[in-house]
Amino acid sequence: MIYEMRTYTLKPGMVNDYEARFAEGLPHREKYSKLGAFWHTEFGPLNQVVHVWPYDDLNQRMEVRAAANQDPNWPPKAAGLYVSQETEVFNPAPFMGPLPSGQFGNIYEMRIYTYEVGSMPEVLKRWEKSVPDRVKRSPLIACWYSELGALNKFIHIWPYSDFQERERIRGEAMADPNWPPNSREFLVRQENKLLIPASFSPLH
Repeated sequence: MIYEMRTYTLKPGMVNDYEARFAEGLPHREKYSKLGAFWHTEFGPLNQVVHVWPYDDLNQRMEVRAAANQDPNWPPKAAGLYVSQETEVFNPAPFMGPLPSGQFGNIYEMRIYTYEVGSMPEVLKRWEKSVPDRVKRSPLIACWYSELGALNKFIHIWPYSDFQERERIRGEAMADPNWPPNSREFLVRQENKLLIPASFSPLH
């Protein structure tokens, strides 16, 4: 399984318009493969939408995208709304199952880490040891590392019911001696985004 994450930065004030156009075209796109998740940013880089598409492998991705791009109802008619578009492909960490669907939270925190070149195998081992203690407090929806796009990137996504729950759970987790994973020595960069799921997102 691989996950394509497409991040679009839109012109200010255009997120609602884009989401409406995306929702209109989505039934046509899902004839070829299913959407995994769709969010827009609340904190972090503003005016961004993030959509995730699961595929069996890169060959399936190429076949599906070729077919979908022949559909007159896809992609959304939104050419004038974009500032930039970015796509990346991620592999799931060995300890992660498939991306789920359903109701998990009203906000999602996406934490984006860049690690030193060549360190990812060791990072994954250390995370695998620490994650079981952390998920006792809240679920880990995704934990992925980059295959195509920006390299040495590691993403983990956590749902919360609200900002107060996020603060409480993170405070409790940081007091645990087993969290965060002991991988700071390899860290180059850290970023985060707080995301709101769209009404049509399978993950909400």
